[in-house]
Amino acid sequence: MNQKRWIALSIAVGLFFISTLFQFFTSLAATDFESMFNLEEEVSGVKEKVIEEGSPTKKIAVLHLDGVIQDSATSTLLNTSVYNHKRFLDMLDKAAEDRNVDGIILRVNTPGGGVVESAEIHDHIVEIKEKYEKPIYISMGNTAASGGYYISAPADKIVAHKATITGSIGVIMESINFAELATELGIDVNTIKSGEFKDIMSSYREMTDDERKILQSMVDSMYNDFVQVIVEGRDLSEERVRELGDGRVYTGEQAKKVGLVDELGSLDDVIAMMKEEQDLDNAQVIEYEPGLGFGQFLGGTMKSLTSSETELLGIKQLIQENNAPRAMYLYSK
Repeated sequence: MNQKRWIALSIAVGLFFISTLFQFFTSLAATDFESMFNLEEEVSGVKEKVIEEGSPTKKIAVLHLDGVIQDSATSTLLNTSVYNHKRFLDMLDKAAEDRNVDGIILRVNTPGGGVVESAEIHDHIVEIKEKYEKPIYISMGNTAASGGYYISAPADKIVAHKATITGSIGVIMESINFAELATELGIDVNTIKSGEFKDIMSSYREMTDDERKILQSMVDSMYNDFVQVIVEGRDLSEERVRELGDGRVYTGEQAKKVGLVDELGSLDDVIAMMKEEQDLDNAQVIEYEPGLGFGQFLGGTMKSLTSSETELLGIKQLIQENNAPRAMYLYSK
């Protein structure tokens, strides 16, 4: 390689490093370091944003639940924007334990998600009501279906927009079957298993009647739990809940007519309702947000530097996680 080519290569490498450093320091300059290194946020991982002024000793905390409810490994250092199950539970705990918080509003915008994760949120809500005696209202966004309704059921009041998609009461378990395609392509899958049902719901062969009965019994059991959650939370008869809970979705307006929600309105309406009904006229209204810790800052910076690689990594992780079938409280379109 002659001298001119070496010089050109050196310049290209130098420009690459300068560009990378420029992006890094641009992100660094835009960072709120006071917020990032705030000791309280470092402990809780949550920061408070005041959205309505009022007494700081009498607060209404608004928590946003957005996205599919799942304890997903896709919430990695390079991908900090997806629903984070542990962080949301931590937010609930913080609102419960804060003596200055007198009311909690959950802004729910989710098609549902995992059975276990939905149950964990539901149990936290019940505990907050019983142990801390704090009112919890639900403000439904665009979608609050299946697991989104499961977690809403025990609340003191459920308010939906008239166009909210809710309901979808039930359990779903799905897998893709490639048996015919594998046969056409001449693909032979060798499976060594310890028991008859070890490869239940395999994508590479037809499901047997016995396997279908096993899985159906599991789904039925989880559905019974879902029904009881609504019976207890909404004070409806089991017969009525099963009639409404055939998997169909309802608009917010329809849900109000059948007793699945209490009122129609926006988040602002729900805040006003809580203030009036819980004697919190002068309450300060705050939103909980994830605290921008160093890991999240670094994750955001690295994501901006390697956006295409990060997207591919996220897709790969989703494929890996969804490869194994699981029961879901999920509105599946």
